Amino acid sequence: MYFAALLARTEDGWEASDTELDDVETLSDLTDLAREASVDEDTVLVYIEQEDAWFGVVRVDGEEDPRIYVSDASAAARSSYGEILLTDELLGREPGADDEIAALEELVDLDGTEDGEPDEAKDSADGRAGADDPDPDPDLDPDPDAVPAGPLGDLGVLADLGLSEKQLLTLRTDALVEIADALGAAEVLETVR
Repeated sequence: MYFAALLARTEDGWEASDTELDDVETLSDLTDLAREASVDEDTVLVYIEQEDAWFGVVRVDGEEDPRIYVSDASAAARSSYGEILLTDELLGREPGADDEIAALEELVDLDGTEDGEPDEAKDSADGRAGADDPDPDPDLDPDPDAVPAGPLGDLGVLADLGLSEKQLLTLRTDALVEIADALGAAEVLETVR
């Protein structure tokens, strides 16, 4: 189960609203949603939580690039909303690299056989494989696309708003209450919770 909320800073404090993410498919869509809630291009925080698994905070300040923090990247990677937050940049990957590799694999049959032709080398190798073959050591060839477990992103995303990096790292699921307390937005949050 997911919960999402927007906290928009105004001259008079914070305004809170719960939000539906049904039409959000990309980080750009989420950023646009936050900017629409912004008053005079002030700070907007988007909070997304998957119950008992992970939470994420996206901070949008006017036209600046969004700043993202995810409490558990590997848990978020198994979630459609988490995948929105786990951009190539956040994961330290070359943007679009997965798309390029997939396109190349479609163009070229990487095992060297023609379509419809049996792969005799693979079939014979499979026939020889057995109990005598040692298991490959997964540590020798780490997956470059693996998503790290634990927190990922901008630890200082809320530091100037009253929640230090250390405090952010101690938060677990249902962190919105503690974030709202630090921001002085606990009362307005209660209206949408």
